[in-house]
Amino acid sequence: MSEAYDGVLDHPARAALTGPHARFAEARGRVLRYHADVAPWVAVPDDPSDADWADVAALTGPGGEALLLGFPGSAPAGWRTVFRAEGVQLVGEDVAGEPDPEAVLLGPADVPEMLDLVARTRPGPFLHRTRELGTYLGIRRRGTLVAMAGERLRPPGWTEISAVCTDPAVRGQGLAGRLVRAVAHGIRERGEIPFLHTGADNAGAIRLYESLGFHHRRDTVFYGTRVPDGVLEPTA
Repeated sequence: MSEAYDGVLDHPARAALTGPHARFAEARGRVLRYHADVAPWVAVPDDPSDADWADVAALTGPGGEALLLGFPGSAPAGWRTVFRAEGVQLVGEDVAGEPDPEAVLLGPADVPEMLDLVARTRPGPFLHRTRELGTYLGIRRRGTLVAMAGERLRPPGWTEISAVCTDPAVRGQGLAGRLVRAVAHGIRERGEIPFLHTGADNAGAIRLYESLGFHHRRDTVFYGTRVPDGVLEPTA
């Protein structure tokens, strides 16, 4: 893996928001975030200053939550930590993927069902417009959406596979693995490389992804913080 790739994967949200996902970006000073109804991820510098945190507050709003991927530090005093979870980043340079005959492309009309499935399975952040970040595929049984997977962060040359979830009633049938392979196939077809994140303690998901050809690249952290009610003054 090249040094350039290392850089974008170390800061995938920032690389996506300054690259292929620039149309979803809001920026203030050195801080970027996705549109609030698309994704909750916020990109801050490695060494954020008080001015940077003021810009996070201005972008997110009083009482709002900012989610940071791979940020090792903490927000200033007065901000409340919502969660901090250890995670892993896996990459799939050798994952070719394959289309799945049962997978269907999910569109705007499917968003209510997608949100319902996410609410029941909790694969990670998924909002009303998250589907716009890339391709989302699903499997239906008797007309009901029972499994899905799709694309989220898109740093140059790479696409993250995310929202991998399966209804508890049909788990154990290999649907998640089939959908990950199908999404990966589409990513490879346009000349990019799939990668993904999961919790460091999610042994089942890690086993699945490794069985599909993904391998561990680095440890990371998922950090959520809440902006104080008294919003700090942003930079000019």
